[in-house]
Amino acid sequence: EVQLQASGGGSVQAGESLRLSCVRSGFHYDEYAIGWFRQAPGKGREGVACASDGKIWYADSVKGRFVIASDNAENTEYLQMNSLKPEDTATYYCAGDIAIADNRATFWGQGTQVTVSS
Repeated sequence: EVQLQASGGGSVQAGESLRLSCVRSGFHYDEYAIGWFRQAPGKGREGVACASDGKIWYADSVKGRFVIASDNAENTEYLQMNSLKPEDTATYYCAGDIAIADNRATFWGQGTQVTVSS
């Protein structure tokens, strides 16, 4: 059974950093594309970052500020979020078997809330 367990959200001031973690089980790290989506109140779901076959994709809104990384020994994905802005406020979801162009994924973790104050 595929499971994704996200954590690490919180409330920070603009300019600060947070690191989200996602512990995966039930699949090998190179079996599926993995990554992160977010959804802000009243807005649609947005792909944030995705890693697959050694390639990494970032949404334009987070390029240069967010970094996706994997610790395969720990079966954990990370999203390092730096220079956070109020517009980054959203519920963040880790996901597996991602089709980023279609804004969808097969497997989802529970969301973790990120709130950035100005």
